[in-house]
Amino acid sequence: MATKAKKSAKKRAGKIQYVYEFGKKTDGDSKMKELLGGKGANLAEMARIGLPVPPGFTITTEVCTYFYDHKRSYPKTLAKEVKAAVTTVEKQLGKKFGDTKNPLLFSVRSGARESMPGMMDTILNLGLNDETVEALAQKSGNERFAYDCYRRFIQMYGDVVMGVQPESENDHEPFDEVMSQLKKEVKASEDNDLTVDDLKELIKRYKALIKKKTKGAFPQDVYEQLWGAVGAVFSSWQNERATIYRQKYNISAEWGTAVNVQAMVFGNMGDSCATGVAFTRDPANGEKVFYGEYLINAQGEDVVAGVRTPNPIAMLADEMPKSHAELVKVCAKLEKHFKDMQDFEFTIEDTVLYMLQTRNGKRTGLAAVRIAAEMVKERLINEKTAVQRIPADSISSLLVPVFDAAAAKKAKPLTVGLPAGPGAATGHIVFSAAAAERHAEDGVKCVLCRVETSPEDLRGMIASEGILTSRGGVSSHAALVARQMGKVCVCGAADVEIDYAKKTLRVGKTVLKEDDYISIDGTTGEIFAGQIPTAPSEVDQVLNGKLKPAKSYTFQMFDSVMKWADKYRKLGVRTNADTPAQATSAVAFGAEGIGLCRTEHMFFEGDRITFMRQMILAGDETERRKALKKLLPFQRKDFTGLFKAMGGRPVTVRLLDPPLHEFLPNDDAARRAVAEALNITPEVLTARIASLHEENPMLGHRGCRLGISYPEITEMQARAIFEAAAACLNAKKKVDVNVEVMVPLVGFAKELKLQSDLIHKVAAEVMEAKKVKIKYLVGTMVEIPRAAVRSAEIAETAEFFSFGTNDLTQTTLGMSRDDAGAFLGDYKELDILPQNPFASIDQAGVGKLVELGVEGGRSTRKNIKLGVCGEHGGDPASIKFFHGVGLNYVSCSPPRVPVARLAAAQAALA
Repeated sequence: MATKAKKSAKKRAGKIQYVYEFGKKTDGDSKMKELLGGKGANLAEMARIGLPVPPGFTITTEVCTYFYDHKRSYPKTLAKEVKAAVTTVEKQLGKKFGDTKNPLLFSVRSGARESMPGMMDTILNLGLNDETVEALAQKSGNERFAYDCYRRFIQMYGDVVMGVQPESENDHEPFDEVMSQLKKEVKASEDNDLTVDDLKELIKRYKALIKKKTKGAFPQDVYEQLWGAVGAVFSSWQNERATIYRQKYNISAEWGTAVNVQAMVFGNMGDSCATGVAFTRDPANGEKVFYGEYLINAQGEDVVAGVRTPNPIAMLADEMPKSHAELVKVCAKLEKHFKDMQDFEFTIEDTVLYMLQTRNGKRTGLAAVRIAAEMVKERLINEKTAVQRIPADSISSLLVPVFDAAAAKKAKPLTVGLPAGPGAATGHIVFSAAAAERHAEDGVKCVLCRVETSPEDLRGMIASEGILTSRGGVSSHAALVARQMGKVCVCGAADVEIDYAKKTLRVGKTVLKEDDYISIDGTTGEIFAGQIPTAPSEVDQVLNGKLKPAKSYTFQMFDSVMKWADKYRKLGVRTNADTPAQATSAVAFGAEGIGLCRTEHMFFEGDRITFMRQMILAGDETERRKALKKLLPFQRKDFTGLFKAMGGRPVTVRLLDPPLHEFLPNDDAARRAVAEALNITPEVLTARIASLHEENPMLGHRGCRLGISYPEITEMQARAIFEAAAACLNAKKKVDVNVEVMVPLVGFAKELKLQSDLIHKVAAEVMEAKKVKIKYLVGTMVEIPRAAVRSAEIAETAEFFSFGTNDLTQTTLGMSRDDAGAFLGDYKELDILPQNPFASIDQAGVGKLVELGVEGGRSTRKNIKLGVCGEHGGDPASIKFFHGVGLNYVSCSPPRVPVARLAAAQAALA
């Protein structure tokens, strides 16, 4: 690992401190997340503000860095610091670690600075052995509780530390198999039905399993257990699921994780005990309600693992009214202090409440918008904080389709589960992560159906349209991860029976097989057999005039956030659009112009493709001009429609860019039809097509090279643009026009000069003929490295630059975006590329060329307009970069416009 954390250690005066305590003696606070991780920093903060936190200590992220830099060893002073911290906890609680009279037990958990739920390892009940378990039984007066804790500890330690795991993805968990066999023998249906003697027998069998699988014995020395657990947590920072998660959410591998060692409190001592996970607001829809789940007589992993479906937190008011009232007060205190929705874990031990952790809660996009908007109204936060708090990408979840109301009403739900991730998802049923990945690779939509999900299912969850589980609640792993990903999710559908062996999903008498269609509604929890058609979201319906704003609270919140974003952003936001319908949609989403109109997309409809092929296959300029004359009215009509749709907003029209062979037919039947239309023989046609063949079309005869070889093409397109503009300006209902003509693939200043002179000549002719003054600019798309390097020279002619970062990435990295998928996964795992460079701009490489282009352009033409029109224009991380280098605008596809507006505001406020 890299050594950023070590550098921060050197900055602190004196001896490096690797262990920070929390409890009555608290060293850290919530501002120390880089060093203590999110969990450790917040435990310290909760202790500071007087919440009932079991004492413990945090081993810093610097130790994780040291661990990987020094062949999995530790700093020399660490053991002494850990021993001292254990002694502090012992004194606070009057218990001793490893004591045979009053034993102290610990939980050992990870804690990265960014929350990574379920991705790293956890150990509970550490400190139990054959002697301390007897002491715990005697001290608690509850022998069953003690041996239940011991069997849980052996199972977790055997799995996480000693590596007793399934040998393949189709195998069952070894410990679960042992328990299932014992339950069968003693006729116990639930874990809680096992007697003390049953648990003792289970422990014996667990130890034998460990011996068989590892050739080693389960450790009895408590400090050996502690260091084994600490090492396992540090090691889990580099496990597969943690690595995949970091890649998805761009969490740096350099950060490392902290380890939190905390005194155990017990929710499984009897009916006066409970454990739960709660939120200060509903993480699915953002409503301000005390929301969560709990289980009586259980430990924390029972709730989050989805092994048992827990009770809604409201029921706790009846079962434990005093504890419920305390939790309500804790909610208010947490929100007031942290000023954000909190997700916290709690345990009630013999009616006494303890807080085990808190963090800013993962939430859906809908919830993120609602919570931010309502917290502004409540004066908990201001508009700027609200804008910064909503993940920009999550705003798009307010625009995703929902099930068509009429169709859903006609369809009868199979059953209803817990709504955990809003939206509508339809797809083929799959029962494994591997199957979901295979479907995604084939471009087939699927819904991942599991009894409960585990962190190992992460790849499948990413690949699926939606997630359905038969067990687990709204705080289960499936729900938590789905909310963060913006996935549609229904959890805890108890009526759903999933049989992995038979690959079936049964609800009552209805049996669905793998690859059958299923539809799930993550807003209502409803589950349907088959496909249900979808309808636009509420926001979409308001923007398209099909729903009044007053009838949609969702739209009102969306509108508030967008207005705040527009108030603070500096970057303009345009759209990539080729048709009036796309343009109209983008304007409704807040686009301020068109940053890229791809004219080649206009040539494929109806007769146009025939005339286009006539032009391409023409034997000389006369024939070419003849075909171009037929294309001119089509292009003029298209541009007229775009200009009207944009109503005076700038429209950047890119001249013909792709190589000509892309317009030609590939199969024999289509070639015969074209030959007949052109009145030539198929053999002549085939010969002409062969003459246009290029070894590398991406680098071949395309872009401005076409316009230089065949100036008549540029001339026709320019004439269509300016005649359309003149028609709008001269119409009875005058439409203002703001045209920007973009010449693609320029690498040499003279290329642009030749094309620009021709465009200006045509513009002058049209303006004189139509007696009109047209406002226009001529510029270029910077998409090859030479253009960025020679930008100062090119800016002598160019009135604007638009960085075409898709092709600029291809030409700079020497990678095809169509073929890079074969190795990009390996590159991300090996940290060669932190993310897909076609999704988020390679700032260190391609970004440097953008900076060079900006600097050169402005050195020649101080007020040159600078934008970006690749899909990077809709990526929040890229937008932050573009803001930083001083571009005037970004351009992206219409549905990404709200994302870009919000991301641009966040960049400005950062």
